[in-house]
Amino acid sequence: MTLTQEFEELRPLLFSIAYRILGSVSEAEDALQETWLRYEASPAQPVSAKAFLSATVTRIAIDVLRSARVRRDSYVGSWFPEPLLDDPYEDPQRSAELADSLSMAALVLLERLSPLERAVFVLREVFGFGFAEVASAVGRSEVACRQLAVRARRHVDAGRPRFEADRQARDQLAARFFDALKSGDVDGLRTLLAADVELAADGGGKAPALARSLFGANKVAHALASVSLLGPIGIRIEPRQVNGQPGAIFFDRDHEVLFTLTLDIFEGQVQTIRSVNNPDKLTHLGSVANAWEPLQAVHQVRRSAP
Repeated sequence: MTLTQEFEELRPLLFSIAYRILGSVSEAEDALQETWLRYEASPAQPVSAKAFLSATVTRIAIDVLRSARVRRDSYVGSWFPEPLLDDPYEDPQRSAELADSLSMAALVLLERLSPLERAVFVLREVFGFGFAEVASAVGRSEVACRQLAVRARRHVDAGRPRFEADRQARDQLAARFFDALKSGDVDGLRTLLAADVELAADGGGKAPALARSLFGANKVAHALASVSLLGPIGIRIEPRQVNGQPGAIFFDRDHEVLFTLTLDIFEGQVQTIRSVNNPDKLTHLGSVANAWEPLQAVHQVRRSAP
């Protein structure tokens, strides 16, 4: 097998590791490119391509995350991961860990960890690497990695998100949610929302977004109902799985991406709604629209209404 073939065979795993450490599709792809360059330039063939490449992409991701932390500290408004529609890596034996770790809620939770803790948690808890492999990847002793894993697990367990176990029930509720959203049905939306539901948006100062989160079924239902005004100006909602949870992509009349929406559903109610509006985080989904134009059009619709 050639170097290229080995790399391409492992690409799904490498991307999935990098994305969970970084929370960014674009940065994960860049990390993969740098990993390939180092692999290609390696003077000797490693004994294990998987071990070498996993360690390389992890170290690169840690370095990128350290520099990204400075940018995220000064980020405007809420910071959410770049939405991912499909995880390229599958492992039937770890499907639950892979699915849970991909959600927006889980990735936001991982932001509380240090870069090293995050990398150790991802390799050990999500992908099931042995501590010897984790130690080699992050450049620390096995004892240190065990300590990092304990600290990371403690932080994650304290805030671990809960999701609807019945996938069919979850998807049915999501379908009802988006039907009510399209029609502007405030009462219909209110019945689907948890009493303390949160609505939050990531605009990064580059797109229309909530200045701060909204809480409570009544406030959130009325805010969501205004989305129905987008229909008459050609905005289309395409329900999709986003980061492994029910969600949707919103397109303008030219089929350019406006924003994504994801739902956390538990015990038959929508607990959290997250919108990613920052255009920089949507480019991997297709051509990105100017999100200010639909907002102006909605204002015109409201002004012309009797």
